[in-house]
Amino acid sequence: MKHILLTAAAAASFATGGVAQEITLGRFFGACEDAGTDTTTSTGEPCIIQSIINAADAEIEGVTINTLPTDWGNYYDQIKAAYAGGTPPDVHVMHRHRIPEFAGLGALAEISGDLESAGIDPSDWSPAALDAVSYDGGIYGVPMDFHANLWHVNMDLMAEAGLVEDGRPVLPSSPEEMLEHAQMVKEATGQDYLAADFAQFPIGVRLVLALMWQQNANIFTEDGTATIDNEAARNAVTAITQLFDADLANPQLNYADSQQAFLNGEAAILVNGTWVVDFYDAQAADPEVALSDYYVADFPTLFETGATWADSHMWAIPSTLEGDKRTAALEVLAFINDHNIDWARTGHMSVRQSVVDSEAYQSLPHRDEYTGTAAIAKDTPPSPRYGAIQDVLNRELQAIWLTGKSVDDALADAEIEVQDLLDR
Repeated sequence: MKHILLTAAAAASFATGGVAQEITLGRFFGACEDAGTDTTTSTGEPCIIQSIINAADAEIEGVTINTLPTDWGNYYDQIKAAYAGGTPPDVHVMHRHRIPEFAGLGALAEISGDLESAGIDPSDWSPAALDAVSYDGGIYGVPMDFHANLWHVNMDLMAEAGLVEDGRPVLPSSPEEMLEHAQMVKEATGQDYLAADFAQFPIGVRLVLALMWQQNANIFTEDGTATIDNEAARNAVTAITQLFDADLANPQLNYADSQQAFLNGEAAILVNGTWVVDFYDAQAADPEVALSDYYVADFPTLFETGATWADSHMWAIPSTLEGDKRTAALEVLAFINDHNIDWARTGHMSVRQSVVDSEAYQSLPHRDEYTGTAAIAKDTPPSPRYGAIQDVLNRELQAIWLTGKSVDDALADAEIEVQDLLDR
């Protein structure tokens, strides 16, 4: 037995050109203890990503992967601390909007010269995906998805309110019409019209951003000028607060509570991302769950121009990674890239054209219901201060709907703080 084990270890070492490599991997998405290695049957973001990682651990010769425990809420604080301490994960996930911050500091490896040898074909990435992982003329990661805010719809509640036509939900085309629809839902069902996380994570920020973009406005310009204290921002905030004022939405719900309210049949619409489509579809099939007729819709256009908040997840490696360790890390990136169709089962939009064109992708549940999302996906200009700017907006917007701070004061204070961040 000992001889067999030694032979296996030698084979693993030979496969990687040296000693067997243990790769540390940092990610968020939530925990899944029993994900297994079947990437085709797992459900929900946490289990789907962990099944891909587990399969990579099992299938890449000479490479073992240790998934580090991390939490979404303070993930970037942990990653920054790890880089500062000289112990970053060998592979880690991050958002597109964080690339200017990390690549600008020289923390991330530029990998354009490694892609072909790793078996990754960047020509299969969509132009937007390539742009998402590019910075200052280099490529700093492997894209995994486009994700965006959608409107998740309880069709039973909408039907009771008379807001279904030809099997599709009737969605508003103006803030005034949204208020009218919300009142129809309340009168017909006694339930709220819209739920979202307004009290914890920055989904409320993303709602306001989308409604500003729909007015062809933004929170800062390419040249670094904050543009928050303006009429477009007031219109965006008012579109949301009118629902709170009329008791048609609850501003005190956090992420978990807003999701549960939707699953319990207590809200006709939930504003959340592409990442929950697979999970909600599975929940709707469960007879114990109140939600039974589930539909996914593009974010409606309430002003002049279609827009919704969007971002991308991508995988990066530290610039300090060298030799066999770097080669092994790139193999992990290639494996994740090869399993893009499996990740797309979450509800995220694929970054690979070959996947988008495949029958397997096009036949995913609800995929045809939000085909317009890719065309209206928007974001702020790139900035190394994105995270801090988002925190400022989240604090000031929550002050409006949770503590009664005036809209004028909140927007003025936010603009001053954001300008200060942009000037640093």
